[in-house]
Amino acid sequence: MKIPFFKPFLSLLAAGIITGCSSTAPKIVSTPVKQIDSIPLKVRDLSDSELKDWTNRDLILDTIPGMSVNRAYAEIIKNNQPSPVIVGVVDSGVDIDHEDLKGVIWTNSDEIPGNGKDDDKNGYIDDIHGWNFLGDAVAENMEYTRIYKRLKPKYEGKSDSSVSTADRAEYNLYKAAKAEYEKEYQESVQTRDQYLQIKEQILTAHNAISSELGKEDYTKEELSEFKAETQEMKQYKSILSQIQYNINENIPEAISELQEAIDYYKDRLTTHFNLDLNGRAKTGDDPYDITDVNYGNNQVSGPSSDKKKNAKHGTHVAGIIAADRSNNIGLKGIASNARIMAVRAVPDGDEYDKDIALAIRYAVDNGAKVINTSFGKYFSTNPEWVIDAIKYAAKNDVLIVNAAGNEGLDLDTKRVYPNDQDPVNTQEIADNFLTVGALNYEYGAGLVADFSNYGKTNVDVFAPGTKIWSTTPNDEYEYLQGTSMASPAVAGIAAIIRGYYPKLSAAQVKQVIMDSGLTTNATVIVAGDNSNTKKFQNLSTSGKMANLYNALILADQISKSN
Repeated sequence: MKIPFFKPFLSLLAAGIITGCSSTAPKIVSTPVKQIDSIPLKVRDLSDSELKDWTNRDLILDTIPGMSVNRAYAEIIKNNQPSPVIVGVVDSGVDIDHEDLKGVIWTNSDEIPGNGKDDDKNGYIDDIHGWNFLGDAVAENMEYTRIYKRLKPKYEGKSDSSVSTADRAEYNLYKAAKAEYEKEYQESVQTRDQYLQIKEQILTAHNAISSELGKEDYTKEELSEFKAETQEMKQYKSILSQIQYNINENIPEAISELQEAIDYYKDRLTTHFNLDLNGRAKTGDDPYDITDVNYGNNQVSGPSSDKKKNAKHGTHVAGIIAADRSNNIGLKGIASNARIMAVRAVPDGDEYDKDIALAIRYAVDNGAKVINTSFGKYFSTNPEWVIDAIKYAAKNDVLIVNAAGNEGLDLDTKRVYPNDQDPVNTQEIADNFLTVGALNYEYGAGLVADFSNYGKTNVDVFAPGTKIWSTTPNDEYEYLQGTSMASPAVAGIAAIIRGYYPKLSAAQVKQVIMDSGLTTNATVIVAGDNSNTKKFQNLSTSGKMANLYNALILADQISKSN
């Protein structure tokens, strides 16, 4: 469910609570927010400070559909400190030395750093801050590429009638994987070529206009006032005006963004769809043998050779959950009490079911009470391993908060992995799995992020996921977006609740988050298609937007009634 954010260019072309810690739950005197449909829409653009902090804003106070985090801290939490809660971030790796994260990273106190021994006898040597199940591996195929590649020698050229009954299910999987591979490969080639054409047009226009203006960073006003004397220059001005008004006023920055898009699709062609790539060679294990567990290392930021660049996604996720709220730099994470356990299991490509299953079990066994899983795929070779791990987490009272996915799909008709149910078997496999869709910062018809998956049965709640400011490797910060960003926002809420109300079970915390959210009668645009509109209440099981302020009030009420 990796998501590139380059659509505007194409549209232009078309036009555990840690033992021994105590907490004092805040005295709740506030009342929950209920009626929001009378709130006026924000008609002006968000300021830079509002955009960087919109996840924390309050719909009533700010007319921004955040999670009322600032309000919860100001009116409810105040100086009451919740117990630390370990949050497992199963992802691409985390830069544990980041200036805004290093103070909130989990440390395995039972392990002696650097002695090359498994001091705590958990099966992992020197796992001081987590475990890296990928070792030095980074580039990987998509799951359908791997399936197509593995089964191609057996089924290529065979007709349906020639396949035995015993092989029928495997053969159908091969055909589906092959079809997906061919479709995605061709789309990536076409998109790359389109972007290359766009870049050439923009560069030609930019070079001509900047030469006339004597500067490269001209503004909208300067371009608008420029008098184009020839038809060619008029055309160049028109092209650049579209870029400035729809994508980025700074044309060199827009060109840089476009190059990122080109590089993204070039990389996909050399990794995700490369039938000759053996991404697993560096780990030394058999990814299809769940008993082969002696692999990986403790370098949770990923390979040192890549300067942590492939830990961007996981570092961003970690910052949303727990960026240090007390150091006055960067941003304020949702949960001041979260301790990030970094579990690297998601490569540049699709994750292996074995890695995810073992990563969840590792986090559970080492004290995590909340696990964030911001990844997913639509093909799976061994889903039963992950299902068993989810059940194991449920048995050990661990909440898993999961990203719904970024393809604008109805998950009630399209199965995604991992999830706790599927379109055919709608009975949940466990009560500890919370799936999160993504909100946009625009309250109104555009409330739901245009990329977000949804589903009345298979998505539980929505949370901020569009243009989210958070930590990236090497003490940097960046906007990213996706349900990958919505999920950790909710994981942060869960960590706070588990810190204040440790007697509430994972299932109760899930229900609190769902029941306490804000809802609206609004009709919203789905999947970025203006002709596809639905009632927001029908896009998830709860029909609500996660809200920390309300969640604390409800958690307090339930805790007192237990």
